[in-house]
Amino acid sequence: MLLQPRRAGNKYYNVLPTSVSPPSGYVRLLSRYLFEKAEREPRQPLGPFRADAGALAAPVPPTSLHATWLGHSTVLLEVDGRRFLTDPVWSERASPSQLLGPKRFFAPPLPLAQVPPLDGILLSHDHYDHLDEAAIRALAPRGEQFFCPLGVGAHLRRWGVAAGRITEVTWWDKIALARDFELIATPARHFSGRGLLNRDSTLWASWVLKGPQHRVLFGGDSGPFDEAFEQIGAAYGPFDLVMLEIGASDPEWAAIHLGPDNALAAHRLLGGGPLLPLHWGTFNLAFHAWRQPVQRLIEAAGPEVTLLLPAPGQRLEVAAGPLNSQWWK
Repeated sequence: MLLQPRRAGNKYYNVLPTSVSPPSGYVRLLSRYLFEKAEREPRQPLGPFRADAGALAAPVPPTSLHATWLGHSTVLLEVDGRRFLTDPVWSERASPSQLLGPKRFFAPPLPLAQVPPLDGILLSHDHYDHLDEAAIRALAPRGEQFFCPLGVGAHLRRWGVAAGRITEVTWWDKIALARDFELIATPARHFSGRGLLNRDSTLWASWVLKGPQHRVLFGGDSGPFDEAFEQIGAAYGPFDLVMLEIGASDPEWAAIHLGPDNALAAHRLLGGGPLLPLHWGTFNLAFHAWRQPVQRLIEAAGPEVTLLLPAPGQRLEVAAGPLNSQWWK
């Protein structure tokens, strides 16, 4: 039986028992924040990185698979003649305030005004590092389609997106963009909320893009969830591109983020495929050194894993094979 999200009253719950509270307590977290010495932010300025706006605006070939990582979980995907944007975040800080909170390590490599026409904007959940109000308000007048988990549409409508441009889904819902192109919302293990009073009032999800030539998985945010990854892989694998989070991980919240090792385990359960790691190298959201996720991923990945490690803004052709830009060095 396919996994389904749990809901009671106005709240969603994970299928597996999942706590977002640190087992060691918040006092211990504060102590680590104050006294641990990892290089959580780059000591030297990064970039500037520049995407090729002209190349990204060109017509998408009908059999192409390209990806341009713009930082964190924001990716411009070109799949079988269609173009999509995942979790668009352009603000300087992933926070309720642009005065406080995690600040970008580098400026977005593509100005928001230069984002080319899109066939869809895919949202995984409503946390600030994945759902950027300013970016949504800027994108809203363009008239493109937004695809999001249940409940997230209320944010979008409040920020100016027309109701007819929003499709809200639960896990395993299919959206037919054409006879031979589907979007499918798939499970994840995480949580949601943008304040103290709305925790878990909206759903979280991952996404499958199923085109006539290629299949792509956008994992969003998720902790270890073996049954879900197995089901997704069995239903829609093998994938031509897998995008999974590797950063902002820690034993204190091991149930809600994968980290490099669990991302590789999930990758195997999904059936493999070229792996583009997300959710690292852009914001200080954890206690680990900012380079640690990618360094550990490279160390732990076996020769059978095709790693795609482009510089921010670098448009990569997935079929070209492994890529290691080493931009973080």
